Amino acid sequence: MIKKSFYFIFAALLLSTSVNAQELNFQVSISTPGMSETERQIMQTLRGDLREFINQTNWTNYQFETRERIEASIQITIEERMGGDEYRANIQVQSRRPIFNTSYHSPLFNHRDRDVQFRYREHDPLEFSENAFLSNLTSLIAYYVYIVIGFDFDTFAPLGGTPYFEKAQQIVNQAQNAPEVGWKSFESQRNRYWLIENIMNTRYRPIRQAMYTYHRLGFDTMTENIDLGRSEVLSALEMLQRAHRERPNTLLMQVVTTAKSDELVNLFSGAPAMEQNRAIELLSEIDPSNSSKYRRIADSN
Repeated sequence: MIKKSFYFIFAALLLSTSVNAQELNFQVSISTPGMSETERQIMQTLRGDLREFINQTNWTNYQFETRERIEASIQITIEERMGGDEYRANIQVQSRRPIFNTSYHSPLFNHRDRDVQFRYREHDPLEFSENAFLSNLTSLIAYYVYIVIGFDFDTFAPLGGTPYFEKAQQIVNQAQNAPEVGWKSFESQRNRYWLIENIMNTRYRPIRQAMYTYHRLGFDTMTENIDLGRSEVLSALEMLQRAHRERPNTLLMQVVTTAKSDELVNLFSGAPAMEQNRAIELLSEIDPSNSSKYRRIADSN
């Protein structure tokens, strides 16, 4: 009953045109180690420009109430001023999702992009077009905005984020002739090209479908029946296991486990021993690099 009522509440929220807030509440921070005071001031201007660009742009056809906006953050660390108005950096993008009828927010996306170069002149407007590559900075930011929105929508409806992932893919396609790195398949196995390729690849669709089961059928039902909710999360992990066996160590799976590993340890630490053992088995296969972390689940007994 909660599931059905919440679905209709969410649908009504998305279709409402009477509210005046945009979809996102993005926090932006810029770290400038080793830069001069003048350069830091330029980056503070950029921080304000990016916050306005992200949070005041209409990225979807919907408008949310202020309290319903998608919460996310972007941390930009400037590694080098390459000369003039060109910078080299890395960025960390994170987002989270509220769990129905609780004050808890579940982490959805946590990804570091180390291949970031951009140009910025203080007070120049940030220009972006869905139909043309105008700036590496705005294209990169818009790409991650659409990724964040897509991940969020996937948790409320099966494959619900597809329209926004398609927009991210369009940005990648438009950037194929850009001189900056991060957009092309041959440059890396963990860049923006491969992230959206994995997301849109039908072979990895079970990973996205698992995110719906995990959140809507799992976490969102736990205030009503925690045992049933935890069982649904196990079902989601079994879906991830099947996807992992189809092709191990995909970038998309790594992104999912990076966001979820700590949450899953906390969830199953209070579970019956049988569920703990099953969770450890599944997680250690899906995410072997963190197997020692998952074994701590059993230590809670």
